[in-house]
Amino acid sequence: MAQTAASLTAGQTSARGENRKGLGAIWLEFLGSMNLAISLLVVVSIASVIGTVLPQNQAYTDYLIQFGPFWFEVFRALNLYDVYSAWWFMAIMGFLVLSTSVCVSRHTPAVWREITRYRTHVREQSLRALSQHRAWQSADDPARVGEVAEAAFAGHGFRVRQETRGQATIIAGMKGRATRLGYLFTHLAVVIIAIGALADGNINLKIKEMLGEFVIETRDLPVSQIPQQSWLPAESGSFRANVTIPEGSFTNVAFLQVRDGYLVQSLPFRIDVEDFHIDHYPNGMPKSYSSDLVIRDPALDEPIRETISVNHPLTYRGHTIYQASFTDGGTKLNLTAHPLTGRGQAQSIATHVFEDTRLNVAGASRTLEVDDFQFFNVNRDPRAVERVGAADEFTNVGPSFNYTLRDDAGQAQAFHSYMAPVEIDGHWYYLHGTRSAPDQPFEYLHIPADDSASMATFMRFYQALHDRSRVDAASTRASERMLRQMGIANPDLGVRVAATANEMVTTLLDDGFGEVNAQLEARVAGSARSAMLLDFSRAVLQGTLFEIYREIKAEQTGVGLDRIQLNSDQQRFFEDAMNAVSAVADYGAPVLLELDHFNHRQATGLQITRAPGKNVVYAGCALLVVGVFLLFYVSQRRVWAMLSPRSDGGTDLLVAGTNQRRPELFEAEFTTLTDALDKHLRQHNEGSK
Repeated sequence: MAQTAASLTAGQTSARGENRKGLGAIWLEFLGSMNLAISLLVVVSIASVIGTVLPQNQAYTDYLIQFGPFWFEVFRALNLYDVYSAWWFMAIMGFLVLSTSVCVSRHTPAVWREITRYRTHVREQSLRALSQHRAWQSADDPARVGEVAEAAFAGHGFRVRQETRGQATIIAGMKGRATRLGYLFTHLAVVIIAIGALADGNINLKIKEMLGEFVIETRDLPVSQIPQQSWLPAESGSFRANVTIPEGSFTNVAFLQVRDGYLVQSLPFRIDVEDFHIDHYPNGMPKSYSSDLVIRDPALDEPIRETISVNHPLTYRGHTIYQASFTDGGTKLNLTAHPLTGRGQAQSIATHVFEDTRLNVAGASRTLEVDDFQFFNVNRDPRAVERVGAADEFTNVGPSFNYTLRDDAGQAQAFHSYMAPVEIDGHWYYLHGTRSAPDQPFEYLHIPADDSASMATFMRFYQALHDRSRVDAASTRASERMLRQMGIANPDLGVRVAATANEMVTTLLDDGFGEVNAQLEARVAGSARSAMLLDFSRAVLQGTLFEIYREIKAEQTGVGLDRIQLNSDQQRFFEDAMNAVSAVADYGAPVLLELDHFNHRQATGLQITRAPGKNVVYAGCALLVVGVFLLFYVSQRRVWAMLSPRSDGGTDLLVAGTNQRRPELFEAEFTTLTDALDKHLRQHNEGSK
């Protein structure tokens, strides 16, 4: 009974051991299966396509605008904005390394046996069963026939091995065994490439983030004010960071975009930008741009000076510096602020791009934010439309700058102003654009340029419209002239007409011609002579404005008001000026900024990458190329020669061969081999006789 119990216990233990072994074998088989490897590669391929189509590591606000709130959150939860560093992508790559490594370890012994064993243990029936075989009967003894067969095999590139089994002698030949190495090389290449990808995926950074060793900064702060928790040490791992450096400046840091914020990546050297160069096509598009850099490092005896451009980076200490973009580097601007409220005098302002300046002009308080400066503004030249492809088909209209005016409540309005006048339909205008939203186009205020190509005449005219005494005098003269031309002598009527003209000028300055016409139409509505009254009122307004303009021209030329005569160009200027006065009401700003002088300064945008796994990936790719070449262009061929002695002292020779990959090509090769062997056997037999 005790023995029976002991036997049962031992059997149960053995069964549990077999189960455990079976489970381990199942896991190994699963990890090393082809289906799993293909599935992982498909997922990696899909992720790579997503990472290629979807721009990576952009600002979250850009993704929010592009995809909307719902899909933005979905894609963020899946880490699609940084696919190659996502935890699931890293897990797949790690699992791929494990799976492929298991597959390689499982099949390496079999591959090794395949490329080292000559398979001398073959039988005659097996050789005759091969499609490629041929037999001879020779009068020579097996030793001599074996020498001939071995020489024939070796002459066709086969490595041979001879073995005697009983009375028969087996000569085995093998060629192209490197194709079996192709299998190992391709699988090892996948492992090596995946390891390199994991190294460049910066697992160390992910681990530190999970441990809370650094904090992603989301505020726009100067570098000196960014807390140390948002700094990464130099050579801390792989990264792809960006930095903008103005001409004549330097930096030893770069900024790593991380989701909705950034980290400061320290560099083990300093980058100085001596100069930035840019060439343009005739249409104003950038043709090429480059940066003159100086690398300063205490480890260097002399600084490294090199010019980089697009597709021609600089590599130093494992860091590759690419020419990525360019922008303004803080161009200094000298502006004139013209008040549009009729109060105060023009003021001079000194500022530069990306600087905020507090303005207090004519009682209006605003914050001036200079956003950008464009040195070139190239438009198609309307005078060259008939010269298709001509070099002067485009014209540069000169510099311009973008700025924002922000009030005390935080409401902002964007503006775009040109420095020089622009020709439109044969006349010259200063263009001042405005928009209330970033997705809207600029709507431009056209201020006519005077004979001196300046805005001085218009600004004097516009300021005079706010001078009540000048408007009263001008409206009185205009009303008296019109009544006199109509043959009406009524002083009281002249006073009422002048008062109406004053009201219309005030409405024009506040709301434009549209509101003036609306008020006039409402005033004469129901009158039998409404059309005539409308025309008369408009004529009085135009006459008042014309009188003020004549005063300005008389002051500029020093000619008396009663003797001033205006030519056709000055008449056209007056018409453009009236349109501009009406448009100022919709301009939406208390001041008009004019660019007087500038000191242009550009900045280069650099992308700095460090990829310690890059060389590992390159090595894996090279190994993959070798492996694929061996797999597709090298095939393993085996041949056997079986020599059996006969009773009369002769030899029966049986030669067979196989090549499972390219049987049609091997058939021709086997025929050449056996024909050569047949020839040698005949020659040997004839020599023996």
